Amino acid sequence: MTNNEEKFPTATFEEKFKMLAVMSDTDRERAAENVLYICKDYCGKCPTNQGTGESNLAFCTLGKSTIIQEHKGCLCGQCPITKTMSLRWEYYCTQGKALELSEAKRR
Repeated sequence: MTNNEEKFPTATFEEKFKMLAVMSDTDRERAAENVLYICKDYCGKCPTNQGTGESNLAFCTLGKSTIIQEHKGCLCGQCPITKTMSLRWEYYCTQGKALELSEAKRR
């Protein structure tokens, strides 16, 4: 196990984001596919997303929706990506991706 693998479970989102930056392209693609698979169960079934016609998902990674405008409930806190990546925000679909929210908090 590498040093990064040992630290990953307890690292902050910002620390984990830096660790992911050194992943191989193949590992990064695999991780992105996994995120999209998980998002079908969470973003895809979220009350805020239901009935909007939004087909993009993975808002915590890719950024906010151009379609979703109204908050009707949020499943972000229940999503495995939240725990895995130590995310601490909600409503990525209207607020933006985690990296943007993290950077905004530092300003």
